[in-house]
Amino acid sequence: MKYLIVGLGNIGAEYENTRHNSGFMVLDALLKSCSSENRERPTYVLDRHAYRAEMKWKGRTLILIRPTTYMNLSGKAVQYWLQKEKVPLENLLVIVDDIALPVGKIRMKKQGSGGGHNGLGNIEETLHTSNYCRLRIGVGNDFGQGHQIDYVLGQFSEEEKALLEPALQRATDAVKAFATLGPDRAMNMFN
Repeated sequence: MKYLIVGLGNIGAEYENTRHNSGFMVLDALLKSCSSENRERPTYVLDRHAYRAEMKWKGRTLILIRPTTYMNLSGKAVQYWLQKEKVPLENLLVIVDDIALPVGKIRMKKQGSGGGHNGLGNIEETLHTSNYCRLRIGVGNDFGQGHQIDYVLGQFSEEEKALLEPALQRATDAVKAFATLGPDRAMNMFN
């Protein structure tokens, strides 16, 4: 069985390790966990609309993509890879940052609105549905009025990094549970 695991973020050195790139960070942690299982670590290859890597987990094929389309056009990459890999919509998991959750918290949902997140909004618009799973990574909301963009495009503080590391591990485990146990059981375990 194939699963498309999409980490949302923005490409480019200026966005590396920013709150908005939490989806990329989860994919990186997932690949790192694969190498810790005494297997050769898969690497990203630049392909159409995304950096792509593939890993196996308990008989499942996980296709990981980091869209190169920037956050606001993420739907183009998601649609392309769903079709190219012939992955059913129920096997799609989109990983995204969320200012409504405190740093260190994660939440999986089977469907829902974009919640004002431009990446999720574009995916919904492109796929013509919001019925796909998403894993939200809390980045907090410690910003003043009108400073949301600066905040999400900013780096995590040292205190936040201490909370983020265990969240990335939990998110990695949640992705694996999504692929092996299904979204309902994964939500029960990790929400």
